[in-house]
Formats: sequence, structure tokens, C-alpha cells
Amino acid sequence: MLYKNIGNSSLGIAIAYFTCNGYVVSIPLNDTQDYDLVVEKDKILYKVQLKGTSFKTKYNVYQVALKSCGGTKGAFYKTVKESNADLLFIVTKNRDCYLIPIEKLKKTYTLNLGNAYNKYLVSVNN
Repeated sequence: MLYKNIGNSSLGIAIAYFTCNGYVVSIPLNDTQDYDLVVEKDKILYKVQLKGTSFKTKYNVYQVALKSCGGTKGAFYKTVKESNADLLFIVTKNRDCYLIPIEKLKKTYTLNLGNAYNKYLVSVNN
């Protein structure tokens, strides 16, 4: 997965995961909200923030940025924890997927996907 395509790939992989697991998937019309997808299961709506990463720490663990930057100067404006999303769906370069409830995040700016997060690993091949 090329770095420049990791965002698009993450979106496609997330849609495949939720669809294969019985969710109805909706895609917002713009990108001004705090979430990238809305999914529904058992009449409950969940707002999902997507993140993709190809960066590994010196300990060979994937790390994902939890902050959002934008505008003409690329200024920091919000973290995932500060958003109104319910779930964080992460895709790594080797296509490992994590589905983490936002309230379970302990870190604010970056997240190292070490052993503590293995319980949130999910498979698109269900």
C-alpha cells in the first residue's frame, strides 16, 4: 500500500469491514465533520473516524497520529479524543485493522499499536 493511497485504502477497507459485519454504511457528503463514516447496526448509529498509518516506531510498532491538521498552514485543530466520533478505525500499511471505541483511548496525540491494543484487532475476512 503506497503512503499516498493509505487514506483511500483505509476508507475502502473500513467500508468492507463494516459491510461484511452486517452494518449499513453511510458516507458523509463533505469532510467538515469529525467523522468519516456513519455505520448502523441494530438500529444504533455510530460515527467512525478513520486513520491510516505506515509509520513504525524504533520498536517496530505502528504509530498513528490522533490529531488533525489542516487549512493553508497545516495548523493543528483537534484530536480524535476531542471529536464527537464514537469509534476509531485504523488501518496499518500491512492491512492490520483496529476498531477502538473513542472512550478507550488514553493518549491524545499519537497511539502506538502495541500489545495493549491487540484486543481491538479486527478482520475484514469475517
